[in-house]
Amino acid sequence: MAERFERFTTPSLGGVHLHAIHRGSPDAPALVLLHGGGANAHWWDHLAPRLARRFHVVALDFRGHGDSDHPDETYVGAFNEDLDALLEHLDAAEVILVGHSMGAHIALDRAAEGPGVRALVLVDVAWGSPPGARKSARRALALRMSYASRERAIARFRFLPSAAHADESLRRAIASESVREEEDGRWGFKFDPRWFTLPYRRPPDLSAVRSPTLILRGEESPFLTREGVESLANQLPRADVVHVEGAGHHLHVDRPERVLGEIETFLERLETGHGG
Repeated sequence: MAERFERFTTPSLGGVHLHAIHRGSPDAPALVLLHGGGANAHWWDHLAPRLARRFHVVALDFRGHGDSDHPDETYVGAFNEDLDALLEHLDAAEVILVGHSMGAHIALDRAAEGPGVRALVLVDVAWGSPPGARKSARRALALRMSYASRERAIARFRFLPSAAHADESLRRAIASESVREEEDGRWGFKFDPRWFTLPYRRPPDLSAVRSPTLILRGEESPFLTREGVESLANQLPRADVVHVEGAGHHLHVDRPERVLGEIETFLERLETGHGG
């Protein structure tokens, strides 16, 4: 499936340019992929082509991540503004939002704000996690690491928290798109660690989310407990939960075929009127 890389801005972004990867026909229904903290649009490369057979799939790099601008200013809610700008740029009446972790929270925020979100897929959205679990991960992400060479940076790339079941070839493919040369000639990762020193955004009013929602949880996830996912699903008017065995927080990396199959089944039900 052909890819189209784009950098764009809108008046609302105040000069910040964002990067997005397009796949599929622009005339097809829009499906937006939102990565987690410290990740980037290429974390979806192994899933997006199949989804693009039926959808216009757009994977976004949030600011401070991937190949989007890394502006000096950081503030709570900036990533939400990035999604708003992308949807304005796409000018689609309705979209399907698929988000992992941080991206799932942003998708949930958007769906709570009003119409226009046809459906939600929340991939291991952090909810009800034990005290300190997310905090320790954020502390690790806030460290600025660099290496003497590109190859060394790729070799040192790790999923955080670990993705124990991920295939090594997939880890390396994602790593190769997640490193960049710094101004000092050393190699680091394509995200700005300062974003992980900010406080969390206030949770949305879940009762306002009217979109059919699929929640995918890795059974080994430290961030989405069984109790947490049940609490979340009970507060959403229209939610289904799937527990993915042999997967942790990064279940789209640990069990990509299973995750893709669950997403496709959910979207097929929507199209046939059995899930909308």
